Amino acid sequence: MKKLESSITNMVLVLVGVALITGGILAYVNHITEEPIKLQASKTLADGIKSVMGGVQLTVAEDDTIRQTIKGKEAIFVVHKTVDVNKQDLGAAVESITSGFGGDLKVLVGFDTEGNILGYTILQHSETPGLGAKADKWFQKDGKGNIIGMNPEKNNLTVKKDGGDVDAITASTITSRAFLLAVNQAYSAYKSGNVDAHSSASGHYEK
Repeated sequence: MKKLESSITNMVLVLVGVALITGGILAYVNHITEEPIKLQASKTLADGIKSVMGGVQLTVAEDDTIRQTIKGKEAIFVVHKTVDVNKQDLGAAVESITSGFGGDLKVLVGFDTEGNILGYTILQHSETPGLGAKADKWFQKDGKGNIIGMNPEKNNLTVKKDGGDVDAITASTITSRAFLLAVNQAYSAYKSGNVDAHSSASGHYEK
């Protein structure tokens, strides 16, 4: 009986030791990879902003966080206001997240000063493999569901099945709806940010 107790104790000690060593290794790996991951994420975002704003030479003048209540839940948008080499306003690139078919769908949308869509890119998605890549091309200028140049205030940016102006991705209406919702909400955040920047309104705007 004593021998059995000793074996169990030894097993527990060994397992605890292994857990501590494994935890230490994981913490170390996380520590040394954290900074490169942040740098890569920053580069991806910077490249994305330039791309969705038409590839022009620009500078991000200000990053604003816009909070809006949508269907009873708080939604957070990041608006990257941009200027050209002469410090003239170019518009903004807006980060927007909605729920797609497989999970969160994060989109970066570029708007000019009039609210027209300059471009977009998919920053993150949990859709069926291949579907995210398809969404990243479908709504581009040469895609079947082209939204470039459209203005959410003037155009009905919903799928044609719902009475809108945009062709949905073939056999992927849910993803198309989620994407267009993200674009419309991005525009709402952009417009809200511009209004708040010139007024004392509160509740939606936070630097």
